[in-house]
Amino acid sequence: MEIQLNGQRRIVDAGSSLSDLLQSEGLAERRVAIEVNGEIVPRGLHASQRLQAGDQIEIVHALGGG
Repeated sequence: MEIQLNGQRRIVDAGSSLSDLLQSEGLAERRVAIEVNGEIVPRGLHASQRLQAGDQIEIVHALGGG
């Protein structure tokens, strides 16, 4: 199925979760914020949040520094 990830078209398997998406993008171990269709999804819900065709997803990397 097709989704939009940070403005780019992506094809993902039906039934994929946000955690699956993070894994496929190489971001599973990174600190990120995820917005799905304009709503922030808390980290604790990433594994249970299933993607739907047409979802608009934005992933923002947390950067640290000092």
